[in-house]
Amino acid sequence: MAATAIITDRFVQTAQVMARVSGMAEYPFAVIAHPIANNSQTVLRDKAHQALRQCVEQLVQG
Repeated sequence: MAATAIITDRFVQTAQVMARVSGMAEYPFAVIAHPIANNSQTVLRDKAHQALRQCVEQLVQG
């Protein structure tokens, strides 16, 4: 089953290490700008759209 994850740019390195030690070095991630907390509804909506586009692209290609 195809899957992806959504993370913020602050955690890219951590996510890559976790994927590698889990035996899934090529696991795809949708990356959005950090932080999420205290964002306005408009900013959160924009980040959600960015994540959605990345997820769809990764899942369709995978």
